[in-house]
Formats: sequence, C-alpha cells, structure tokens
Amino acid sequence: MISGGFSAALDKLAPEYSDSHGDTLKIVHGPSMGRSPQAIPNRLARGEKADVVIMVGYALDGLIKQGKIMPGTRTELADSRIGAVVRAGDAKPDIASVEALRQTLLNAKSVAWSDSASGRYVQDTLLNQLGVKQALSQRGQMVERVPVASQVASGKYQIGFQQVSELLPVKGVTFIGKIPESVQKVTRFAGAVPANAEHADEAKALLRYLASKEVQSQVRSTGLDSVPAT
Repeated sequence: MISGGFSAALDKLAPEYSDSHGDTLKIVHGPSMGRSPQAIPNRLARGEKADVVIMVGYALDGLIKQGKIMPGTRTELADSRIGAVVRAGDAKPDIASVEALRQTLLNAKSVAWSDSASGRYVQDTLLNQLGVKQALSQRGQMVERVPVASQVASGKYQIGFQQVSELLPVKGVTFIGKIPESVQKVTRFAGAVPANAEHADEAKALLRYLASKEVQSQVRSTGLDSVPAT
C-alpha cells in the first residue's frame, strides 16, 4: 500500500525489482491519512492485508504507536518538497523568492492545493505566513482525491501546489519550481512492514532496495530528494 508522494518512484523501480528478485508486486494506492475508505490507516483498520506500507512518515508513526507495524521495520525512503505548476502554454510566474511567491498568489485568478500533507501546510501555514489567506478566500481551493495538476491542466485553476513528485507525472502542465526553502515544508516518506504481513522477509528486502544508494538517481528523477546521510 502506498500514498501518492513515493508512487512515481515505486512505479519506476518496481519492474526492475520484480525481474531481479522474482517477486510480484501488487501495488494498492491510498492517502496516508484522512477519512476516505482508501486511506492506508483505514484499509488496515478494517482488516485489509499488506506486506509493505509506504506513506508520510508522521502518519506511519501513528500506525507504529497503534501496534500495527512490525517493530524495527521503519525505513526512511525520501524527502518530498512542495512545488507549483501552471497549465501548459501559460507563462511561468515567479516563485523563486518569498516576495515573488506572495505577489504571484495575489495576482493569480485561482489557486489550488491538495488535501494531503502538503496542501494542509499550504492552507493552514503558508498562506498565513505570506499574509495572503484573506485575499485568497474566494480564489483558493483545496482539491480532494484527484491530482492538483490535473485540475490545472483542465483549466479549472491557474496555478496549483502539491508535492513535486505528484506534479511531475501529470501531462498538460508546466512545472514552475519548488517554493522557497525558507517557507518550504519537507515531507518525509518512509516504509514499514505491517505486524500481520504474510511475507515479512520479502517486504524487508523490498524496503532495503528502495532505500539503497543504487536507486537514488531514479528516486530523485521523480522529484523527490534523497534522505540526508546521518
């Protein structure tokens, strides 16, 4: 089971892993949190089985505290930063500095952000930090269940914000860049083995592979950042 941020990396690496290890990967997608039936915690709560879960790190911590994760199996996989897109063919606005980002938001006809960890940060923290929340009260919208970039591609919103790894795979948009580091929200993605996993050894092997130095260039190519060395 996997949430959106690491999905593109897993999609890229899964065929090679299956070929070299002889394991078949059945990938089930769902949010790391929230009330939807597809959310990974809700799937596990109703008894759905998984050998591996890959999700936002602090949401995984919640499952660990609940005893739903095999002790000692949490594996750090990647960091994800927030970026922005516009519809393909539209001019790329400037978001390189905090002030440029602020002016871009004030000038935008419409703005969208996700209902995941990145979007909640945009809505609850970033807009307040930039002093634009009130100005965007009628022009800003949290998008539920579907990729923000798909809504920008359709012309529904002028600019969209989400984790970079979730923006890049969507056709019909132009990636502007990441928001400035001083107002950035870094989301850690991690994997673990559920306590009731039926193939725990194979699950641990997959997580070791996804975290290995050998695959980091492919991980970074999807818009994620490698976990800093400790």
